[in-house]
Amino acid sequence: MILQSLNLTNFKNIGECSLEFSHKINCFLGDNGVGKSNLLDAIHFLSFCKSFAGLTDPMLIRRGEDFAIVRGHYLRRDVDEEIVAGLAVGKRKSFRRSGKEYRRLSEHIGLFPLVMVAPADIEIINGSGEVRRRFLDMVISQGDARYLEALIRYNRTLTQRNSMLRDGIADTSLYMAVEMQMDMSADYIRRVRAERVDRLSEIFGRYYAEISGTRETPRLTYRSHLSDGVTLAGLLAANRERDRILRHTSVGIHRDDVEMTLDDMPARQTASQGQSKTYTIALRFAQYEFLREVTAMSPLLLLDDIFDKLDAGRVERIMRIVATDTFGQIFVTDTNRRHLDEIIALTGGSDSIWSVVGGVFTPISR
Repeated sequence: MILQSLNLTNFKNIGECSLEFSHKINCFLGDNGVGKSNLLDAIHFLSFCKSFAGLTDPMLIRRGEDFAIVRGHYLRRDVDEEIVAGLAVGKRKSFRRSGKEYRRLSEHIGLFPLVMVAPADIEIINGSGEVRRRFLDMVISQGDARYLEALIRYNRTLTQRNSMLRDGIADTSLYMAVEMQMDMSADYIRRVRAERVDRLSEIFGRYYAEISGTRETPRLTYRSHLSDGVTLAGLLAANRERDRILRHTSVGIHRDDVEMTLDDMPARQTASQGQSKTYTIALRFAQYEFLREVTAMSPLLLLDDIFDKLDAGRVERIMRIVATDTFGQIFVTDTNRRHLDEIIALTGGSDSIWSVVGGVFTPISR
């Protein structure tokens, strides 16, 4: 899959821009805070219908303006496609694929696969279980529409049960009806998560070794309240009285986690800055290869200021990895032109490079 061009109007600090991209590597050079990451966030928005940075839709509209438009032209499975996203103050966002608006935004997820590597990824290691679940759900949902539907159903019924607990509802039959619906979704979600984490861990270990150049052993392990012999319906029934006191649902797949270790020790407690950065980059590269397997497409790869806190050896090994045929179209930002020139030299393919100042993108001739 290739993003051929991007047109932005009033997106974050970018007033107007129209860019045509190389099919291999596209580089954006500039100081911090000039708009490089905002461009990547626009590309992310076209794939996921939301900001990578977690900003609300109104916050994506340029200050002082009342609307924003993000338009991308893709070559997907040898077919030209256009995605147009519209944001307006006080209105619901609009997403159109080749002129047709989606009934539900969830229908769009996974059609234009993408992996973004960014400094904020450190929270996958250091953050809460919710952050790791969100990462896992994003990975799986891009290649499994049934999983996404089950996740939406589960979260909807979880919200319903929590509302009943807060309101002090005592009717056991009502709880049983909701809990059976939760159980039906949870079983599929748990099984798929377990399978996908095993596969991700396998790929991830290989990339970690390639980037680090060490014999350290990283591992991902899925942890869940559920197992082949334990159903969610049974757990919810057993914990119902406790949950009434707590006023929220204390057990279920919404409490699952992915244990991240390095040499059998928790990575969040023992990994150095360089090891943590290597860990998250290897995790994202594993995500890329996994998505390529399950979607039979090459996702877009977005690399946002990834070389900070890495020694020269790891930087060089990352460059050589992304230059291989495993990775398709790449978008990379940096404050250091030397890094960008070295990546371009390694790819040996077509390339484009822009200077970015104040949300304005200017081509740089090479």
